Amino acid sequence: MRFEALTIKDIAKALGLSTSTVSRALRDSYEISPETKKLVLEYAEKNNYHPNPIALSLKERRSRSIGVIVCEIANSFFSQTINGIESIAYNNGYNVIISQSRESFDREIINLQYLTSRSIDGLIISVSTETRDFSFLKELHEKGMPIVFFDRIVDEIETHKVIVDNYKSAYDATVHLVKNGYQHIAAVSNAAYLSITKERLAGYRAALADNGMAVNEDLVKHCHHGGMILVEVEEAVNELLQAPEKPDAILTTSDKLTTGCFRILKSKGITVPAEMGLVGFSNSDLTELLDPPLTIIKQPAFEMGEIATNLLLQLIESKRPVKEFETRVLASELITRGSTVAKKTKTPA
Repeated sequence: MRFEALTIKDIAKALGLSTSTVSRALRDSYEISPETKKLVLEYAEKNNYHPNPIALSLKERRSRSIGVIVCEIANSFFSQTINGIESIAYNNGYNVIISQSRESFDREIINLQYLTSRSIDGLIISVSTETRDFSFLKELHEKGMPIVFFDRIVDEIETHKVIVDNYKSAYDATVHLVKNGYQHIAAVSNAAYLSITKERLAGYRAALADNGMAVNEDLVKHCHHGGMILVEVEEAVNELLQAPEKPDAILTTSDKLTTGCFRILKSKGITVPAEMGLVGFSNSDLTELLDPPLTIIKQPAFEMGEIATNLLLQLIESKRPVKEFETRVLASELITRGSTVAKKTKTPA
């Protein structure tokens, strides 16, 4: 049997009242007597009546809902960001509709079309690794859709953005490896054209140069789907292990790449950190429980979600067009653990 929500017509029929009387009673209109209001409200509460959100959105031209698109909900960074988004949204009377692109441009477009067809009031998005055509997002923005980007942002669209200090995060992690005696440091990163990739690799290269170490581009590998396809990570690690100048440490630039590299090194019998140091971006609590525990760059994901939502609500609720935008840059935290302990220097015989 198909579920059908209780309507104003149902209440009116059950109580022998007109639909207009029930509607006014639910809106606490002065035109309705206290006795009738009490009768209607008690019946509505007893039978779990809720106003139709679609009808309300048509009337108010607002749905009080926001859309969120991330590449993968199961990713610890994105799940924590979503928690931050929901905490602010629900406290302000907004519902959140969450979609995942699975790093697919086509799926991202389908998600955008679905969300906009549901008349969302605004959008928070971290673009997929396949997204290089931003015309659909630009069109939505030009039509007045409030949009806030986080993590993977689009420079061409002027709106609020929330990111971590990607350059400094990778810089500090690379310097940590250098100071602990690692001399041939590789980087396994996301697709080359993503904003996070450009900034994190820039920090990695600068840290090497500032410490008098040559940047060997043969030790920089890209995984187009950011670790979601493990075979890509395995191919990158294999290429590094076969390089003329084999690395003794790896910096990874996203959560899936970090755990993926660790899994592959373990499967090949390569001990971490004795044979290969490993540090990477990750927000997973499980990294502390691995053997050895992983050194990670932890992003303030929950706070990023909170800030992105507050900025979006400012756009949604502003009575005038917003023309000045900001990019919030937050600091990450380098948590040092067993996967990057200092290399032992050989003592002369």
